[in-house]
Amino acid sequence: MLLRAKKAHEIASSEITPQATVEAFHQMRRSRRDLLKGLGSVGAAAMLGGFATAAEAETALKVVSTNYKVSDRETTPAAKAKNYNNFYEFGTDKGDPARNAGKLKTRPWTVKVEGLVKKPQTIDIDTIMAYRPIEERVYRFRCVEAWSMVIPWDGYSLSEFIKAMEPLPSAKFVQFISDDDPKVMELPSGIEFPYSEGLRMDEAMHPLTLLTFGSYGQTLANQQGAPIRVIVPWKYGFKSAKSIVRIKFVDKMPSTTWNDMAPDEYGFYSNVNPSVDHPRWSQAHERLLNTNSILPKIVPTLPFNGYANEIGAMYAGMDLRKNF
Repeated sequence: MLLRAKKAHEIASSEITPQATVEAFHQMRRSRRDLLKGLGSVGAAAMLGGFATAAEAETALKVVSTNYKVSDRETTPAAKAKNYNNFYEFGTDKGDPARNAGKLKTRPWTVKVEGLVKKPQTIDIDTIMAYRPIEERVYRFRCVEAWSMVIPWDGYSLSEFIKAMEPLPSAKFVQFISDDDPKVMELPSGIEFPYSEGLRMDEAMHPLTLLTFGSYGQTLANQQGAPIRVIVPWKYGFKSAKSIVRIKFVDKMPSTTWNDMAPDEYGFYSNVNPSVDHPRWSQAHERLLNTNSILPKIVPTLPFNGYANEIGAMYAGMDLRKNF
């Protein structure tokens, strides 16, 4: 029997995450709702500390204009980009991060640099932000779930930070580890936290890879991965680790969350590739979310998300079906 890969607009939200994870998370949410009913609204708020806490205010950034633009697509409205997010530490529904991330405190914040590096150290976020001028770069953003946006991110090339850290010649990969504070995060069962992602060293050093502190000229909203994340525009969005607390230089391919959970669905490289479908849906097209309309525009997906000319040489001779 032939199985048809689903088109982008046919994907149900329940199909995005491995089913066991979805079921475990919804069981947790049902249990919490039952508890709230039993306690009553006042008692529940007192016991649970209140889940709707206002996030720290986003502040304006001094940014430098660049030539990193997207000329063939309109920029996604900021309200949509900041309210339609994947950040499973705060819930699996798209609106959960904006509702639940208010407790995340982004100051003080430090990043521990460790592993195969000349001088391991722990660095304050404001020191990291001051290493280089913060640039505005408008990038395409493509989720593995077959939806996309166009977002003006604010940061500087990750390569500049890596060079300042002086990794040893034996460092071949960079691992990013996210915050996993159970006091402020949902941390749904079925996913192993802390979240981990990684890049090959040449990918991390490519000028397009952005160490990111803001979007739309403001510091990142909590639900976007504040106060520090990476953006790798030619890869599916889950490769761009959020709320980073550790950066580790290693000599072997690091463990990464989704690749560990479902290696047949989420490859380590996860370059955007319309010719390699997800096992449960097609990657040939995407739902472009760049207007305030509730109806997305369906557009063809571009190899490497439209950045093939810039980064394609890194994968010359590589079997992109095997190394998806």
